[in-house]
Amino acid sequence: MSAPAPRERPLSHVYDAAYTGVPNWDIGRPQRAFVRLLEAGLVESPVLDVGCGTGELSLFLARHGHDVLGIDISPLAVQQANAKASGRRVRAHFLVWDALDVSRLGEAGLTFRTVVDSAMFHLLGDRERDRFVTELGAIVPRGGLYCVLGDARYDERSTYGISPGELRRRFSDAGTWEVVFAYRTVLERRWSSGPAYFVGVQRT
Repeated sequence: MSAPAPRERPLSHVYDAAYTGVPNWDIGRPQRAFVRLLEAGLVESPVLDVGCGTGELSLFLARHGHDVLGIDISPLAVQQANAKASGRRVRAHFLVWDALDVSRLGEAGLTFRTVVDSAMFHLLGDRERDRFVTELGAIVPRGGLYCVLGDARYDERSTYGISPGELRRRFSDAGTWEVVFAYRTVLERRWSSGPAYFVGVQRT
């Protein structure tokens, strides 16, 4: 990778601490929404997995023949993802990288037909969400697809969680994007599960 290293966010240390054990969100397999996405034939290579954690979704897609790059701000999570890839003999690539800095991957000549987001966007703050949408525009070509799974937002006064309406508005404001599917589903955790949305947004 010839792109310069992304700037480190202090939050990376928080996630490193979580990955010293097994965090609640690491269920040891991909979320079912992404399994269905693959089965529907909607995943095209190359794939970028933003907030990949220890790599279960990336490894799943790579095992099914896709060219996958997983990125996460936690060095420990990426270390564990690389160990899994090596141990399972799955060809997937992982980098310590900030999802809010993916345009710098574009500067290195990388683009992605599919971007998958398993519960990363729903944690971002208001300004971070707009920045991320802008960053995606630098790496997703026309026809490319961004697919995000996140907890359903209960309180519109809160930033946490997602809703189809919010995603439609944010991507519409950015231009050249269209929501192509949105449905309610479940986000699973190791000891719980809850209502979620799965939304696909296509670059037009």
